Amino acid sequence: MELTDRQQELLRAVVELHVKSGEPVGSEQVEKEYDLGVSPATIRNEMVKLTEMGYLKQPHTSAGRAPTSMGYKFYISELMRERQLPVSAEVSMKTNLWQKRHEEDQLLREAVKNLATRCQMLSLAMSSNDNIYYAGAANILDWPEFEDIDVTRFVLKMFDEFPTLQQIIGQARGTDPMHVLFGDELGYEHLHPTSFVFARYIAHDDTKTGVIGVIGPARMNFPVVIPYVRYVSNLVAQALRSW
Repeated sequence: MELTDRQQELLRAVVELHVKSGEPVGSEQVEKEYDLGVSPATIRNEMVKLTEMGYLKQPHTSAGRAPTSMGYKFYISELMRERQLPVSAEVSMKTNLWQKRHEEDQLLREAVKNLATRCQMLSLAMSSNDNIYYAGAANILDWPEFEDIDVTRFVLKMFDEFPTLQQIIGQARGTDPMHVLFGDELGYEHLHPTSFVFARYIAHDDTKTGVIGVIGPARMNFPVVIPYVRYVSNLVAQALRSW
């Protein structure tokens, strides 16, 4: 069933408000902050419909709603407006990575460090020879979703257990180099509050390939994170091709 224009705008509002607060979103909050031209009662009715369709969920006994992974996916593919990266950030990251371009190991270490700093997430990279790099592990502790020690332990443990991380990355489908995976679809209970955004990079006729991206809460600020991941991935590919 296709979403009406009103339902699409309502879904956009719920996603964006939930990303900011991390709390279930109520109809009065939507009516106050987004000009949808309808009453809170109408918004409530539409939120019920979106819940029945699988785009929203009602956590616990709260009257508010939060996006499901299905809702986030629709938002990312149909509703999201990507942010333009600041020119200063692009120049800074390119300068940092270009200085390390002659050594893949140093290049990827610099890439994950820059990505972690810009996105304030845990960043990771896996190279063609199965080396794993990560930076910004402390960043995830700033998110309430990682206050559960079992969630944080599982995420950090993945970097010691390559098959688990490889299996997760391997669940990405499609030819687009950019991928977003939601933890509640990955088959691991402790990953349910999380999401992964990563891109595949290719250089030197497929002899140098890998992935680079970030791990964070399911409610990532995707309009900002996705452009950063894409840009750094492209920088890595360009640097490897310069050999």
